[in-house]
Amino acid sequence: MLLSAVLMTGCSSESDDKAAPTKTVVDDTQERSTIKASPSASLSPSPSATESVLSVGQTGTYEVGETDDYGENYKPTGKMSVTFVSAKYVTPAEINTSSKPEHGQFVEVTLTFKNVGKSTARVETYGNLMWDDSSSAGQDATTLEGVGEGDDVDTDYKPGQGVTGKLVLDVGKRGGFVYYMFSEDPEGGTPFVLKLPA
Repeated sequence: MLLSAVLMTGCSSESDDKAAPTKTVVDDTQERSTIKASPSASLSPSPSATESVLSVGQTGTYEVGETDDYGENYKPTGKMSVTFVSAKYVTPAEINTSSKPEHGQFVEVTLTFKNVGKSTARVETYGNLMWDDSSSAGQDATTLEGVGEGDDVDTDYKPGQGVTGKLVLDVGKRGGFVYYMFSEDPEGGTPFVLKLPA
């Protein structure tokens, strides 16, 4: 699915004036980003999609669904919620690894996923989290660091089930955005975006 999202973005005929993230002030204390698809922005498969942008402590919901055997005829089947519990920049020693971050900085994020719909839904973060900021192009942020500590968020959730778990991500630097790219909808946008603290 990620490959097709990149190909769809690369073939887009959208003009460059929609390529950069834009910010809209919702009130004096909260910003909401509207991310447009472009190779240097979110790699979102839909240039008109507005995603839930979550700061630490916020919760958002997103639709899940399925396609037929040919990857077509998408239909929504349920809904998931995600809470961005915390983000902590860590050193290799703090997460008991000898590996250095490939892109520049490890960040440990704690997320709570819960199925708030009426059918089973899948979460797949590994290989489906991209990071970028205003000066750095999108890159895969997933790592195998921290695997085995706490609950695994990558699983199937029956209605009402939830999991809180930690992911160690490899990002270019502090701040920026992490995009969750897993979606069965070939026309859908990025289900949610995490705004990392600077």
